[in-house]
Amino acid sequence: MKELIDALSRYPALNDQDIKLITDRAQSKFIKKGDCFLENGKVAKELGFVTEGILRVCYLTTQGEDITKAFITENNFALNISSFNNKTPSEVDFKAASDCRILFFSEKDLNDLAIAIPCWKDLFLEVTADALINKLKISNNMLIQDAKTRYLEFLKIYPGLANRISLSAVASFLGIKQSTLSRIRKKSI
Repeated sequence: MKELIDALSRYPALNDQDIKLITDRAQSKFIKKGDCFLENGKVAKELGFVTEGILRVCYLTTQGEDITKAFITENNFALNISSFNNKTPSEVDFKAASDCRILFFSEKDLNDLAIAIPCWKDLFLEVTADALINKLKISNNMLIQDAKTRYLEFLKIYPGLANRISLSAVASFLGIKQSTLSRIRKKSI
């Protein structure tokens, strides 16, 4: 719970009473590696906060290729904002790339918090905007870089992550073949 309190403390509009209301609503769940926090085709109904482990935002192409769009690491929120806001099925999985412990809030909890905490909607928008800005910054950098530079940038953005998840997930995220990533890693050692 400390991780969530620290994350919420970054938003000065919340006071101690607000943070207590939020943490009192948090529920915890364990997700085994390979299982989903949110499955493709289901409507997002929970806001998650990763306290342990890594979620991988991914999907399968029509050719059966597994594509990784993003990683959600410890101390970050997990939400498919489009699915949640529009009540539409998710087009991606939020799959555990390692065993995960997640604090989560149901849609009802989030609605109750919006009523109880005057700045909740603004905070919710700020949290989702921060996540989208970070995702866009990472994605845009990846589009213009060569494979080696993408990998080195990945190591800076996600320190230690390459040793905690599969090589195939890293290669998929970087948009390169696993064999190419293996060669880059060998040359970088």
